[in-house]
Amino acid sequence: MNRQSAKQRGFTLIELMIVVVIMAILAAIALPSYQEHMRKTRRSEAKSHLLDLANRMERYYANQNSYTGATVAALMGSTSSEHGYYTLSIDPLAAETYTLKAAPAAVQSIDKCGTFTYSSSGTRGVSGGSLNADACW
Repeated sequence: MNRQSAKQRGFTLIELMIVVVIMAILAAIALPSYQEHMRKTRRSEAKSHLLDLANRMERYYANQNSYTGATVAALMGSTSSEHGYYTLSIDPLAAETYTLKAAPAAVQSIDKCGTFTYSSSGTRGVSGGSLNADACW
């Protein structure tokens, strides 16, 4: 049997490189989209912790007749959200008002929403990001 009549097996280097290029293009498109989707999903952690903290602030007010002296660590046990994507804080404006904040941390720090806010009047907002409150909340 001569060499020319034998069937070729396997792939040529060109075919293999074409597949690698196609995979690289797909990865370049899919990875940023996936990462943005994960950041958007993690926002729910900030929102749920802010609402939980607001409920605890109202209980604190019912017992103390003031928001003065309330701390995130005392009310929640930690200043970090459950998975550490946000850092919680309280900005007391007066004895009868407050603003809660959830600042992005770790991998969430490049989120387009920035810092989530929630006030004692129920106003929801964001600051330091490129999106508005309606898009984030």
